[in-house]
Amino acid sequence: MRATRSSRAEPALRCAVVVLDEAWIKALPGVERLVRRAARAAARRGRSLTVALADDKAVRALNRRDRGKDRPTNVLSYPSGDRAFLGDIVLARQTVWREAKAQKKSPADHMTHLVVHGVLHLLGHDHETSDADAERMEALERRVLATLGIADPYVAR
Repeated sequence: MRATRSSRAEPALRCAVVVLDEAWIKALPGVERLVRRAARAAARRGRSLTVALADDKAVRALNRRDRGKDRPTNVLSYPSGDRAFLGDIVLARQTVWREAKAQKKSPADHMTHLVVHGVLHLLGHDHETSDADAERMEALERRVLATLGIADPYVAR
């Protein structure tokens, strides 16, 4: 007798997108779909997370409160510690756009990279502890982004 896989597949990753800054929708039509696609590429099925699309002012306040840094940042991740609900990610629109322009990337590709980056943080990956950890996390980001047809974000343009 041979073993067979169960016919019941795990449900797809559930990604709630909360739009706190309507300019995201005007500046990047389809942004909610792009966020979900990026999150699903980075995390296993059967889990969930929330991505908030905010502005620099909101992210600056969170960064000041939670990290003691009084400036906006591109992405913040808040792991839940739960295996099923990974946690929350918050993106700062103006910072994302500024960085995309400076790095000669499309805002959609840069935002996608940051969602993947944030999801990897929720999964426990880190790039600030050691160079080796940073290299592992960047390699994962490259692999996930390649599946989405997005160029290596760490190659100078």
